[in-house]
Amino acid sequence: MKLQQVLSYVRKAVDDHGMIDEGDKIAVGISGGKDSLTLLYALQGLQRFYPKHFKLRAVTVDLGFSNLNLDGIKELCSGLGVAYDIVRTDIAQIIFEDRKETNPCSLCAKMRKGALNQAVKEMGCNKVAYAHHKDDVVETMLMSLIYEGRFHTFSPVTYLDRMQLSVIRPLIYMNEADVIGFVNKYSVPVEKSPCPADGHTKREYVKNLLRQLNLENPGVKERMFTAIQTGSMKGWA
Repeated sequence: MKLQQVLSYVRKAVDDHGMIDEGDKIAVGISGGKDSLTLLYALQGLQRFYPKHFKLRAVTVDLGFSNLNLDGIKELCSGLGVAYDIVRTDIAQIIFEDRKETNPCSLCAKMRKGALNQAVKEMGCNKVAYAHHKDDVVETMLMSLIYEGRFHTFSPVTYLDRMQLSVIRPLIYMNEADVIGFVNKYSVPVEKSPCPADGHTKREYVKNLLRQLNLENPGVKERMFTAIQTGSMKGWA
């Protein structure tokens, strides 16, 4: 997938849900994975021609794993002209050594987002961009149905009252396959997650389930996404 196509998806999401306003200072949460780096490329590209002017910076929350290499991301941000900050934490030690969590993902995500949001707020940003794509939207809805018994997923835009910070998700119209095509075409320096739980989670189970459902019922993922858009779910009107 070409950058122009990515920009088209992102601009539509931004316009449909009013994600960007004049003078915004937006931090992009960078995990090092394919999704967050695609989002960084997209917002840096959008910044060049979008009628509403905004500032951009990239932020990584370092969980404390010793084998995380961020050199490629530093070089990428430098080449794109985007300021890059690394927030050091002991989250990995707390989760895997101190607490020895058997189901670490939920607590880890909560702590990671908390550290990211606090850091970008201190940097003077008023918005933070998460790299959730269309597959994430549908997978989260399925997880909610299976494990919580409710029809729910995250919103394109979420305002955090306590932090006075808006969370935006500009990749919501992109399929994960589109993201993979983009990073392969442009040789994006993706850094594999060092987390020992990576690939062994409930989300991974639901991801594989959705893939199988879509193989057996072509188009089911798109129909689920349409149901989310038209189902009177908060934030999706």
